Amino acid sequence: MPKVYDVVDEKNQMKRRKRLRRLMLIMLAAAVVTGLYFTRDKWYNKLRGIGEQYRTIVNSGQLAEGNFPIEVSSGADYQLSLTDRKMILLSDTYTYYYDTDGALKKRRQHTYTNTVLRTAGGRALLYEQGGNDLSVEDEDQVFYTKTYAKKQILFARLSEEGYAAVVTTSDNYNCELKVYDKRGKVIYGRQCIERVSDLSFINGSKGCVLGYISAENGQLVTKVQRISFTEKQEHWTSPGLNTLGLNVCGYESGAFVIGADACGYVDDNGQISSYYSYDGEYVAGASEDGNSAVIVNNDDRRKYVMALFSDENAEALEIELDEPLIDVTIYEDLAYVMCQGKIMAYDFRGGLRSIADVSDSYTGFVRSDDHIFLKGYNKIDRIDYES
Repeated sequence: MPKVYDVVDEKNQMKRRKRLRRLMLIMLAAAVVTGLYFTRDKWYNKLRGIGEQYRTIVNSGQLAEGNFPIEVSSGADYQLSLTDRKMILLSDTYTYYYDTDGALKKRRQHTYTNTVLRTAGGRALLYEQGGNDLSVEDEDQVFYTKTYAKKQILFARLSEEGYAAVVTTSDNYNCELKVYDKRGKVIYGRQCIERVSDLSFINGSKGCVLGYISAENGQLVTKVQRISFTEKQEHWTSPGLNTLGLNVCGYESGAFVIGADACGYVDDNGQISSYYSYDGEYVAGASEDGNSAVIVNNDDRRKYVMALFSDENAEALEIELDEPLIDVTIYEDLAYVMCQGKIMAYDFRGGLRSIADVSDSYTGFVRSDDHIFLKGYNKIDRIDYES
């Protein structure tokens, strides 16, 4: 007997299959959009410049008025930093807190000498280099102070989460490291046989990378060590990079060492993955989330170079500029460089993204979301800056 087909039932089934496919496509699209939204910090900045790589934004360089310029009585000895959309300025006697429009929010006197300012997470860390005292504060309060009666502070660092690391001299070792939580309670201590030159918090302040200075074959080298604050043993210690390390900048998969005559990367296994030797005098360097930049002036050859590194395995991308270089920083996947008369922003493919003419009397700058703050000898100016 032949099989009988119900045409109406078949059409209904086809409609149900179409609706089901449509529903599945909608659910898949919703899942993709949701995933892109929650991971936007990882991909948005990389895609932002697509289609604009040949477009250079020309900023006016016009100085802001109103509260600017901010006059600084201590001359060139002041220090300026930016954190959580506020400026913190340290003079020889006061710490000043300003908003980004230059309005003074708080002034607090300090009694430190040879004072160093570090900022992160809206807080300020003040300490006496070679002295005994430090404090962690913001514009509203002093969170805690520390005094090391029989030891001298070599340096201290502050994390975005409010943790502080302090390296001091030691009676029986080369130096000692103590790490404090945001309330000033000790959470980690370490006695170091070799001299620690710098450190950088990693992994949400659950650990750090340390830079050690030592001598090998009559030459100063820098080793990098990764530690966790919940473990006694270090994760790894790198071989020595042939340079006197000035800064060690940790990130998720390794560290970048900025040295006096060379720089280089250490990967997440503690091995040296790249090395770059300067052809001239080191001026400044910066590193953020694995992107790094150094600027070098060779006055004898009239050669002024910014070297860019997009990751630990990339070779240096050298950008030669016409004037001596003054300062460099990294902000949202762009390298900002100041030379005499200009500030320029480059992406890490070497594309010039923006430029502004400025006076050649400035000694450095700080980048914020919408502005660049220019450091003069006894004043601070501001310009609007679009990248």
